[in-house]
Amino acid sequence: MEKIVIKGGVSLSGDVQVSGAKNSALPLLFAALLADGVGEISNVPDLRDINTAVKLLRELGAEVDLQGGCYKINTKKIQSVEAPYDLVKTMRASVLVLGPLLARFGHARVSLPGGCAIGARPINLHLKGLEALGAKIQLDHGYVEARAEKLRGAKISFDLPTVGGTENLLMAASLAEGETVLENAAREPEIVQLAQALNAMGAKITGAGTAIIRIQGVEKLTPLMCQVIPDRIEAGTFMIAAAITGGNVLVRGAVSEDQEALISKLTEAGAVITPEADGLRVVGPKKLAPVDIRTSVFPGFPTDMQAQFMALMTVADGTSRISETVFENRFMHVCELQRMGADIQIDGHSAIIRGAEQMTGAPVMATDLRASASLILAGLAAQNTTEVSRIYHLDRGYEKIEKKLAALGANIWREQE
Repeated sequence: MEKIVIKGGVSLSGDVQVSGAKNSALPLLFAALLADGVGEISNVPDLRDINTAVKLLRELGAEVDLQGGCYKINTKKIQSVEAPYDLVKTMRASVLVLGPLLARFGHARVSLPGGCAIGARPINLHLKGLEALGAKIQLDHGYVEARAEKLRGAKISFDLPTVGGTENLLMAASLAEGETVLENAAREPEIVQLAQALNAMGAKITGAGTAIIRIQGVEKLTPLMCQVIPDRIEAGTFMIAAAITGGNVLVRGAVSEDQEALISKLTEAGAVITPEADGLRVVGPKKLAPVDIRTSVFPGFPTDMQAQFMALMTVADGTSRISETVFENRFMHVCELQRMGADIQIDGHSAIIRGAEQMTGAPVMATDLRASASLILAGLAAQNTTEVSRIYHLDRGYEKIEKKLAALGANIWREQE
């Protein structure tokens, strides 16, 4: 087991390059299953979840090679349509093979998914949508089994915007017969990239990035060729790192349009954020102002930035309130931040944070991916030494974060427990 050690109190400066977006790369890797041939995806981050996705593709029979930062995926010899429990249990996004396998082969058997323990994330909206397209769905011994001789377009209205559900149905409907309309669709930038990539393969998709997406089914798609967009959550994490340390950091790859909610709240907290040619420069204030946030689906404040923003508010000059509306169990980092001296009280689905002048380093334990990042951020601002254990969560979504922070001047390193 490894841990990350941080000696806090250093103001970060310099520039940092954001890696490719995990949440875009994963559906793109699975979208390659829709076509027969060799696809290429570049700017794929080196992460635990990506490695799991590659193992799953190989389990299905695809040949996957990494050449100079570019994945080549040969889908000519797919031999299986089953995503087994041993792989799916570690990564929720594995369920995204369901739509492509069903659309291309008429059959898919996928284990019910796992991932971070941040609350219930049922896939019922995925299954309801696939049934509307004509699939026969069975749940048996922890597996979803879907069959359809030919998917047919339908009008599907999501009860709630669902990123994974929108992605699964975008891929499935691309090879369905006729038109599919997705209402109350997710609007995240990762959805837009997937739609653009599918269109480049020959799909006919309009409206991605809005609440209504239309897909005209086609008979065949050509192999995928695309470059993964920068990771907006990683970018946001580095933006908060600059703010919490009173630093001056250029976050290369950060896109203003993708960060509007975070930029608004960081500015309210006192940070100065300036767009530059290839990113956003963040200058942290001498004293942070308290800010209230409420998480929401895109373009609202992202739930994936809630833990990191909470770390920021632990050293703000006053009281702030953070309300979590997306996941019911996403305050598990609170106990660990309290170990570092944070004054946080839970009030239902909200956390009230009374900022401390100084946090103190302590041994802490990561409970999920974004909680890991929040503890590192707190450690950057804390006195003395912080040790973050169970960092395998961190490696699911951040590529070499300790090396990137060290290059900005942080005293941070990885070592064996």
